[in-house]
Amino acid sequence: MLHKIAMLALAAPRRIIGVAALVVVAAAVFGLPVAKSLSAGGFYDPGAESAQASRLLMDTFGHSDQQLVLVVTAPDGVDSALARDVGKDIVGHLQRSPFVLNVASPWTVRDTAAAAMVSKDGRSGLIVADLTGGENDAQKHARALADEVVYDRPGVTVRAGGSAMVYAQVTEQSETDLVVMEAIALPLSFIALVLIFGGLLAAALPAVVGVIAIIGSMAILRLITFGAEVSIFALNLTTALGLALAIDYTLLIVSRYREEVASGSSPDQALAVTMATAGRTVLYSAATVALALSVLTVFPLYFLRSFAYAGVATAAFAATAAITVTPAMIALLGPRLDSLDVRRFLRKAFGRSQSVNKPVQQWFWYRSAKFVMRHALPVGLLVTAAVIAVGVPFLHVKWGYTEDRVLPATMSARQVGDQVRDGFARDPATALYVVFPDADGLKANDLNGYAKRLSALPDVSSVSTPTRTYESGALVGPPSAPAGADGGSVYFALATTADPYSHAAEIQLDRIHATPVPGNRTVLVTGLSQINRDNVAATTSRLPLVLGLIAAITAVLMFLVTGSVVLPLKTLVLNVLSLSASFGAMVWIFQDGHLGGLGTATTGVLIMNMAVLLFCLAFGLSMDYEMFLVSRIREHWDASPKAAGDNEESVALGIAHTGRVITSAALIMSIAFAALISAQVSFMRMFGLGLTLAILADATLIRMVLVPAFMKVLGRANWWAPGLLVRLCKGGRVDESAGAPRQRDVADPLRFHAPAVAADCQDLKQSRLVSSSSVTEGV
Repeated sequence: MLHKIAMLALAAPRRIIGVAALVVVAAAVFGLPVAKSLSAGGFYDPGAESAQASRLLMDTFGHSDQQLVLVVTAPDGVDSALARDVGKDIVGHLQRSPFVLNVASPWTVRDTAAAAMVSKDGRSGLIVADLTGGENDAQKHARALADEVVYDRPGVTVRAGGSAMVYAQVTEQSETDLVVMEAIALPLSFIALVLIFGGLLAAALPAVVGVIAIIGSMAILRLITFGAEVSIFALNLTTALGLALAIDYTLLIVSRYREEVASGSSPDQALAVTMATAGRTVLYSAATVALALSVLTVFPLYFLRSFAYAGVATAAFAATAAITVTPAMIALLGPRLDSLDVRRFLRKAFGRSQSVNKPVQQWFWYRSAKFVMRHALPVGLLVTAAVIAVGVPFLHVKWGYTEDRVLPATMSARQVGDQVRDGFARDPATALYVVFPDADGLKANDLNGYAKRLSALPDVSSVSTPTRTYESGALVGPPSAPAGADGGSVYFALATTADPYSHAAEIQLDRIHATPVPGNRTVLVTGLSQINRDNVAATTSRLPLVLGLIAAITAVLMFLVTGSVVLPLKTLVLNVLSLSASFGAMVWIFQDGHLGGLGTATTGVLIMNMAVLLFCLAFGLSMDYEMFLVSRIREHWDASPKAAGDNEESVALGIAHTGRVITSAALIMSIAFAALISAQVSFMRMFGLGLTLAILADATLIRMVLVPAFMKVLGRANWWAPGLLVRLCKGGRVDESAGAPRQRDVADPLRFHAPAVAADCQDLKQSRLVSSSSVTEGV
């Protein structure tokens, strides 16, 4: 198939590019409006206990877990006429909004409830509004309401916060951070592309492939929105991954093509060999990336599932464009591919001589691989120990969820959160709600006794008297009123002093669930700490399955590429080492607070969903490099006599021919991800640092040091597989030495002949798909 694609690219490059352009235009017309169809939520497990309780509170009692919290501050105190007028005016405005279920404030509630909504210094009061819309739309409603009522009056300041406002400002700030990231990364990445690809025209290839991948993925995402919720954050992955894979794949193909031409092959023959070798690696690499990200569909949070949709679509379009459009453009450009080479100008400007082709044994990566293999045990053990040491902090990781402290101190939701935590006796965000879905047959004394048992628990400062509804939906009295007759549903509101992300909150939840329930009825608990527990559990409970699927996918694909059962195991071990180091650094900085948390507020937890996304993305990209490297090593091994020293020589040659490709691709990608460290949202900063560390460590310490060290120690055992699997592999694996042979440069001791490529060119001549002159040259 890849030979035929190469021949078609040589025969009709303009047609291929024209068809690709039509596909991109059609995909752009359909896919570019996708942002209007995407959702802003997806962070909650819809089947969790807290979600069920929240739905019951919403449907039955009109109480929402999406709140807008306003802080009204007056120097003369909340009881002053000025503060009272402003507070009542805001409350009235909110009550008239169709987005607001109910509103509470110190100017509209009585006694102890009012006192709890006044700050310790008496100068600030809280207005708490429950919003409609759920996690998808409540943040939009919060932003719209804040724009209407949040502004300073003479002598009174108003600030907006609460859970709905937190998510609204996280979304807004993330969009701003991405703009800043692009402003930093794009110019630097373009410079790196020009220097690495060797010219302006060659550097345009990854941009073309990247645009195809991004626009095609947008079209797929919009198609999916007709049947499922898709997170708007998936667009960020589409952009980043599309450019990353485009750079990887085009750099691999262009480098291999240039290598073939430099070794004496004609351009036609070089392109055919490139597609049969580098093109095959691209397909396996894209399959690995897509399958690694596809496992995110296992999670119940559609925020994570959305990245699976985006990742699979992006990898598929990037690979398809790389193996069709890239060879067509190479064939169309011909010698012009190397024109506008900025490096030649720079060499002249700095008085340096032009580069010359050196024997492969003189290449830096060949010599470094040989050095590592001469000292395989000490170098391998030293680097392994260093990587493990960096990863040790990951052993005490604690998972959490998004809250206001992920925002910078300049954002109002963060300011309100800090002010409520420090200045008020009770934080409405920490409240817990215990819900009886069915209270039929329970008397007031039963419920009051249960409330007393809950109020006796540590860190529970108060428990409201039960609020009851009947089947008719009528509310029995205000929350402070005693329960009446039997029937309906009941809930209790618990005020707690435990930080929702602390160990004390975990113990408190256990005690609440262990408290005897009257009539052995089922109770459901919700609130920030329970939501955090449920969503973390929804992710961690599925991690064994996810890790098992990733391991199986990796093993199968690596076996198909290498024909070995040893190398897939080695790949998994090294990937675990690489990722553990990255996660250890994140725990040390963002959870434990070292290095000042890189300027972010540390809450003692890592954001769970971002960590899972980072793991799958980093694993997929690391497999990208592994495919590049191991497939080339296997190619040299297949061409060797498989004598005593051929394993070591194959490893050195494979690293020599891919080392520059891997490190160059990693450098360009790390520029983009490192730019995210400038983000103001802490989990985006964590994401950028984690990916940068993972990519750089993988491309240098892992692929260029530990891989040759491990493969030197294992020797011929690298290529072992049971006989049955060997026969299966021969039946299903493309053999480059038979299907895409070539003549190597004199310095390379491994040689091929080229009958297959010559035959392909002769077939094209007979079918008059290409000119006789190009066929003769190719043959």
